[in-house]
Amino acid sequence: MLSNTRIVRIEWGDCDPAGIIFYPRYFEIFDASTTMLFEAALGITKREMFKTLEFSGWPLVRTQARFLKPTRFGDDVSVESSIKFGRTSFDIEHRLSLKDELCAECSEKRVWTLRDAQGQMKSHPVPEAVLAKFAGA
Repeated sequence: MLSNTRIVRIEWGDCDPAGIIFYPRYFEIFDASTTMLFEAALGITKREMFKTLEFSGWPLVRTQARFLKPTRFGDDVSVESSIKFGRTSFDIEHRLSLKDELCAECSEKRVWTLRDAQGQMKSHPVPEAVLAKFAGA
């Protein structure tokens, strides 16, 4: 299972009046971390994925999070994201830590999609080229 780690600074606009991160902002961080995981493995941006792969997006079909310790304005947190593939879907695990202490964790299930002839998004097997990049990463 491939993983990717990135550092994210908690900004003033991420925080509520108490000075701690407003919980929906974690989901924005996790969503961006999913994209960064794919970009690290494939060596192309998500925008390029739309142009070069059988790909119309990866909608979120399930998510769950636990918030263990608050983070605050100015904190540099580490987000480790890992992936496990099924045939048309994949599971992502995110672990957000501050100074090696787990603050939040999230699991996601997403589905690889293509648009059909009517323009509707439909699940589609994850392309072999994508799986090969993750296997070799």
